[in-house]
Amino acid sequence: MNQTPESRITEEVSRHLNHTFLGSDTPKPSYRGKVRDVYEKANELFIVATDRVSVFDQVVGTIPLKGAMLTSQSSFWLKRAQDIIKTHLIEQEDPQIQRCLKATPFRFEMIVRGFLTGSLLREPAATRGLSYGIRVDPSMGAYEQFASPVLTPSTKADAGLHDEPITLAHITDAGLASQRQLDTIRDATLALFAMGSAFAKERGLLLVDTKYEFGLCDGEVILIDEIHTADSSRYWIANSYAQRLAQGLEPEMLDKERLRRVLIAQGADPKGHSAIPPLTDEMRIDLGKHYWKLTETLTGEAFAPLEEVASTRLARFDWLS
Repeated sequence: MNQTPESRITEEVSRHLNHTFLGSDTPKPSYRGKVRDVYEKANELFIVATDRVSVFDQVVGTIPLKGAMLTSQSSFWLKRAQDIIKTHLIEQEDPQIQRCLKATPFRFEMIVRGFLTGSLLREPAATRGLSYGIRVDPSMGAYEQFASPVLTPSTKADAGLHDEPITLAHITDAGLASQRQLDTIRDATLALFAMGSAFAKERGLLLVDTKYEFGLCDGEVILIDEIHTADSSRYWIANSYAQRLAQGLEPEMLDKERLRRVLIAQGADPKGHSAIPPLTDEMRIDLGKHYWKLTETLTGEAFAPLEEVASTRLARFDWLS
């Protein structure tokens, strides 16, 4: 009997630990991020997308099958990004593993926004955008679209620390990138967002905002990390957007913002200064269903998760030893 996404995710919840991904006997990664475990071998990285989920710069639990869904989304987009800028992706080795070029990351990330929402919306209207070196019209309403995308870069903090707003001018003033490198990064950011927005629109979605990370590989600026995924981006359903906006309702979301809204309603601090309560199974299943839908909508292919757990599959890779 065919399972629905909800039934499969519910089944995974019942056998899935709500705090980890790899067993204690798995070799320690070279680097452990909020969501990814990274293993280095020579000049390559093997990036394992775990099922961990983070909000407000804190890891708060796991979403079953999330790592495989995010890897599917990210690989899909990175292949298409090659027409704009070289990326770190060499190949996808497993539903949750990407083999990538090793690069030296820039210590900032580029966030581009097409609509007023998220942390920018939560800022006081009178000073909205100033910390990024831009000015947003105080009369602009929630969820409205900008006349053209705006850039709101931030520092790239280590796990456990908080990213902070930064201006484009400060990036060069602080020596985080040369002006030539920043020009390449800015141009690629806007081109990638235009590409992603156009493609999403064809699939009935609005790419609301997203982040990009870049690095240096043999002196060349390349695109690294994930792009246009449900973790790094916001997506709304396009055909209901205008009506819901006119009614004063939130757009229909297919991304991690769903979880953020629930946690804020429970009293969590969006700036990450308060503890996050454990995720309920209901919350985990809800987010998993929407990640599943987004994966299939974007890729145009059915998502078919493997029965074998990832930690067992990982044991077969020689680079892990």
